Amino acid sequence: MPKHFHLHLVSDASGETLTTMAKAAIVQLSGAKPNRHMHPLVRNQRQLSTVLRQIETAPGIVLYTLMNPNLAEVLENKCAELDLPCVAVLKPVIQAFETYLKMPMRAVVAGQHMLDADYFRRIEAMNFTLGHDDSQHSEDLAKADIVLIGASRTSKTPTSIYLANRGYKTANVPLIPNIPPPPGLMELKGPFVVGLVASPERISEIRRNRMLSLNSTSFDSYIDLDLIKEEMAFTKRLCAQNRWQVLDVTRKSIEETAATIISLYEEHRRQFTHPLASRP
Repeated sequence: MPKHFHLHLVSDASGETLTTMAKAAIVQLSGAKPNRHMHPLVRNQRQLSTVLRQIETAPGIVLYTLMNPNLAEVLENKCAELDLPCVAVLKPVIQAFETYLKMPMRAVVAGQHMLDADYFRRIEAMNFTLGHDDSQHSEDLAKADIVLIGASRTSKTPTSIYLANRGYKTANVPLIPNIPPPPGLMELKGPFVVGLVASPERISEIRRNRMLSLNSTSFDSYIDLDLIKEEMAFTKRLCAQNRWQVLDVTRKSIEETAATIISLYEEHRRQFTHPLASRP
């Protein structure tokens, strides 16, 4: 039986850290069904008072990231009064860094969202990726960090966007048997090229659902298993000819696919920068 509970996420920033950590914990508890209450940008006593009233109305687990120690103390005291678990999710991590580095913490509200060089690098990567989706501007593929190739519905676009959010300029190129890929693709030297494939059955199912959502009925060839098998084979042949990586995404989420690509890319970059590093 599912177990429903209230979950309050209290942050002085966007709450992304809390959302991610809460999700990672909840998936480990089969049947746990949280009713999430997001409380972002809590930076003064008045805002916190509003949150405390909501917690009292709907008591449950409280996770927080508040850099202001006074606000954190008020929140913890109220939760103790209500006999509710209240967890400062970053506290043990920060303490570990402080102890190891012998450096005191300097409280910075929303520090992870500062407009620093890394932030602007991610914005630049996103702009590049959106402009190079589905073979757009294929004449300058060489400017990409990563190029994804593959048949329709192999998650090229969402994976590209996820990679861009991590700061990687990503272009994606659809592959169709008997239709030559963009001329510049075969001459690429700098970008890391990955071919995405999946089981024909899975691709056929995704394509069918896609066409039905568009109220289209003329899609026999688009979902034909034999034709999809040829599309997957074409991607694999092209990758083999050019010594590009092939990644099967059949049972992978976008996050898992992107994480695998990043790992492969970073290893490739290390070998490219230090070609003798991996040799005995």
